[in-house]
Amino acid sequence: MTAARRGAVALAAGSVLSGLLAYVLFALVTRGIGSEAAAPVSVLWTLWALVSAAFTFPLQHWVTRSVAAGHEGEVRRAAGRVATVVVAAAVVIGVVTWLLRERLFHRDDAWFPVLVVLVTLGSAAVGVLRGTLGGRGRFVAVGVSLVAENGLRCLIVVALLLSGVRDPELHGLALAAGGLIALWPSGWRFADAGTAHGGALAFLGGAAAGQVVAQGVLTGGPVLLALLGGSPVEVTSTFAALALFRAPYQVVLGALPQLTQQVTVHVVAGRLDRLRAMGRALAVVTVVTACLAAAVGAVAGPWLLRLVFGGSVVVSSTVAALVAAGCTLAVANVVLMVAALAGHRPLRVTAAWGVALVAGAVAVVVLAGAAAVERTSTVFLLTEVVATGALALAAWTSLRLGSLRRA
Repeated sequence: MTAARRGAVALAAGSVLSGLLAYVLFALVTRGIGSEAAAPVSVLWTLWALVSAAFTFPLQHWVTRSVAAGHEGEVRRAAGRVATVVVAAAVVIGVVTWLLRERLFHRDDAWFPVLVVLVTLGSAAVGVLRGTLGGRGRFVAVGVSLVAENGLRCLIVVALLLSGVRDPELHGLALAAGGLIALWPSGWRFADAGTAHGGALAFLGGAAAGQVVAQGVLTGGPVLLALLGGSPVEVTSTFAALALFRAPYQVVLGALPQLTQQVTVHVVAGRLDRLRAMGRALAVVTVVTACLAAAVGAVAGPWLLRLVFGGSVVVSSTVAALVAAGCTLAVANVVLMVAALAGHRPLRVTAAWGVALVAGAVAVVVLAGAAAVERTSTVFLLTEVVATGALALAAWTSLRLGSLRRA
């Protein structure tokens, strides 16, 4: 097995196992301390997903691209500014959650706002670690880090439960402790070599904005449905459908370091023909897979949802097909985002998602006469479709310009 294939297998396996451990972790906490006591941990988990989108992905991509392109010096020279922004953002997020602590966590102490700060800092550190490992082609190590993060959390929770500890704040601390895997021996050493692109903070800001919007579109269906008047059962069922059909998306997220490294190498070498061929292959695979996903969703989706989440989760074949197709396009969209960012054009990613959001907002108004669930799932699919077209344009122009600059 070649090194590239071994790395791809390690990343895929690490992503799958990490996802399973995440489900195990939440099940352990919920069953171990009770659903009511676990409520603030659930909110902390949600905030962790958001700050991961805002910090882990952009930092991972920036570091991977810089290292792979031979610009480690850029990371080293910008480290102080980036760290200052991350710490400042973590403090601001912590203050906001402290002001809203009773509404968010149903507690009047500072435990969980402090944990939010720790989770934010940990997410940023993990992004730097995986970016460093990915940029140096150490994809097996990236896969190990994926498993180690949630594995460490599970071990801590098991130890707490076996010790009879039921305090939710300590179980929340276990979630924050996953960031300790960033203390990798070689993950924080950068050579002082290579010319810098500059604008590290602008790049990270644009990448963060694009990824947060992408996550919002992918996971925000239940919120939109609730605002449109959907019942609690419909909201829960929509959440379950998104959770089931976005499983491939979670696997692809784990493979992003290798994808970033490979695309960056092609950009640096100016291999436009290779990039064009990869784009054509992605287009064909996306169309075929989305159609297959819609068909499988329509036929087996309602049954699968009842099997996995219980008989109370009910969606129609139409809704299952729309959600399955939308989640498939979300996979293509994250790949296109990586390609656009490899061309060092983060603002084009943000603009592409802005166009998609406008299209989604228009669809909400146009479909005002439809039932809430069908309206929500259709808006989700249409937003992902528009995002695919806009991101494809952004990716191609960014890669072409990036190749001309020879990174």
